Amino acid sequence: MKKIDAFILFTEPEQAKKTVDELRQSESVDKIWLLTPEESKETIKGCKNILIDSLYSSATIRKIAQKSKADYTLIYQKSTVLKPGYFALERMIRIAEDTAAGMVYADYYAIVGDEKKNHPVIDYQEGSLRDDFNFGSLLCYNTTALKKAAKRMKNETYQFAGLYDLRLKVSQKHPLVHISEYLYTEIEADTRVSGQKIFDYVDPKNRQLQLEMEQACTQHLKDVGAWLEPKFKTIEFEKGSFAVEASVIIPVRNRIKTIRDAIASVLKQETSFPFNLIVIDNHSTDGTTEAIDGFKSDGRLIHLVPERDDLGIGGCWNMGVHHPQCGKFAVQLDSDDVYSGVDTLQQIVNAFYEQQCAMVVGTYQMTNFNMEMIPPGIIDHREWTPDNGRNNALRINGLGAPRAFYTPVLREIKVPNTSYGEDYALGLNISRHYQIGRIYDVLYLCRRWEDNSDASLDIVKMNGHNLYKDRIRTWEIQARQKLK
Repeated sequence: MKKIDAFILFTEPEQAKKTVDELRQSESVDKIWLLTPEESKETIKGCKNILIDSLYSSATIRKIAQKSKADYTLIYQKSTVLKPGYFALERMIRIAEDTAAGMVYADYYAIVGDEKKNHPVIDYQEGSLRDDFNFGSLLCYNTTALKKAAKRMKNETYQFAGLYDLRLKVSQKHPLVHISEYLYTEIEADTRVSGQKIFDYVDPKNRQLQLEMEQACTQHLKDVGAWLEPKFKTIEFEKGSFAVEASVIIPVRNRIKTIRDAIASVLKQETSFPFNLIVIDNHSTDGTTEAIDGFKSDGRLIHLVPERDDLGIGGCWNMGVHHPQCGKFAVQLDSDDVYSGVDTLQQIVNAFYEQQCAMVVGTYQMTNFNMEMIPPGIIDHREWTPDNGRNNALRINGLGAPRAFYTPVLREIKVPNTSYGEDYALGLNISRHYQIGRIYDVLYLCRRWEDNSDASLDIVKMNGHNLYKDRIRTWEIQARQKLK
């Protein structure tokens, strides 16, 4: 029955003791190891300490692999109290054995304040390459799979990407299986709303972490045959004829509080070429339509109301891009946001010619509704590099803003008719064949307020978004593997 060796953090001794007591109630647990970040004379009776530098380092993973002798290795990532469900560990072992899983993970209950909440997670798939993929805090590895993966990590010296590298290597040989049952309870310390969490991965203070994650992901893509060399198709900018050089496209529905600011920031652009603004008003009912009409005296404004009632943001983009008045370059502006200066459009168009690219992504600054800067401040997506950007793009959850496209390429690919992730899908698809240009000056003010579509999502909605982006990545990996 003793099929599990458990490894838990030993940073909060009182809480660790409670977790140890909980684990000892299971007849499946054999040894319990205390992962101790600093030299400590304190221990727990019947447990052994392992001195570590960090839970997430390659060195720690190798120590776990060396010490674990049982069939399965349980890793608990939090220092707060873990409370496994009734026969939960036995259930995890059963599923792991039945599915030949390299690792199993499960839904869980999260204690937030005094409230116990359901916290489902999502299925792992080939495109689940985000380093912040939420497995929950309790991971149960097949020890043989763990040891083999750790052996392949012998030359790695990651401080932050060790655990990430482990699961990527295990996933290459074995399934990572999601048990859609609530098997344990943990305490949730991060109580921020979704709109505050989504930019963690581009916070400048995490730069060193991001570089390690990129290195691990790049090696994984090479291992699975999905890594692409920095060789790109040539762009022919004289293909086709266009009424103007550039079109700014704004899909909008019920944004009476912000649409005037967005339109004004476009119409005041100073350029050496003609441009227009195509606003696709997706059946607004709050006065947005009338606000747009307030600018109709400017002949550059094209106000479209779709006949269809089944268009998401992507569908509205398709309508704008395929409009006969769409320019050679189609430039994004969300109805919540504004361009930061009068030269934004000129900089974007210049970048297409200078960098010979099919898509350009700029830099944006996070602001509140009043356009005052808020954390994390400037988002420049410096994880994008000309030689590896299109590979690293498979690890992160977005490419940045504002985004602009060479219209013939966009018309050929077409935008997924969704209202989330459509821009990311385009970026991955375009980067498969073409270079994506970057501008590192702030071009765009991204306003965060209570009506943003991702401001405060519940866990089911967040899971749906993440599942879809993982699916986009899966499709893209499969397409890239076929290019070999």
